[in-house]
Amino acid sequence: MDSTDPRDAILFATLPHVAFDGWVDRTLKRGAEDAGFPPEARFRVFPGGALEMIEHWSDVSDRRMLETMDAGNTTAVRLRERISGAIRARIDCNSPYREAARRSLAFLAMPPNTVRAARMTWRTVDAIWYAAGDASADFSFYTKRATLVPVYGAAVLYWLDDESEDFAGTWAFVERRIDDIMRLPQRQARLRSMIPSPFRWLGRTPFGRRRPV
Repeated sequence: MDSTDPRDAILFATLPHVAFDGWVDRTLKRGAEDAGFPPEARFRVFPGGALEMIEHWSDVSDRRMLETMDAGNTTAVRLRERISGAIRARIDCNSPYREAARRSLAFLAMPPNTVRAARMTWRTVDAIWYAAGDASADFSFYTKRATLVPVYGAAVLYWLDDESEDFAGTWAFVERRIDDIMRLPQRQARLRSMIPSPFRWLGRTPFGRRRPV
């Protein structure tokens, strides 16, 4: 968070009100006032209203996650641990605003907001893979991110209702889901080995036999 940025100041002054009143205009008005700005500043700073403020919150959270990962010097850590660490950092940075996050998900689930919500999620999983050290430039760039989207989404939903100490249940859930991702290539290879090749099968049929000379 940049304390000199009015967008950050109004955002973090608004979040405590969101927890009680949701993403309504009076919430943004109170946030602007609490941050030391006139109420109309909310229109100037966030002309897109609540949706733009939520998107800014998502971007700020992505940056905070990247800063946490950079500070942790995770280059020597295994990939699966870097991914789970990035997911944890991304979720944990918003622990003080968990109820506001719950309200935000409900707001983003409304039909007019789902496209922007999908874009936010994609940017977040892209940032997570970047923080984990992924530098792929081929088709796996997209498959990795597509695979992580449901994992990250499920982790957030688990976290919202997690009452365990220090969210230990959430982090254990993340570890299990990351394990599933890491085992996926092995399972695919095993499945391919179990499926007979159609070309080998064709060679055993009359259609696949060579004519005698």
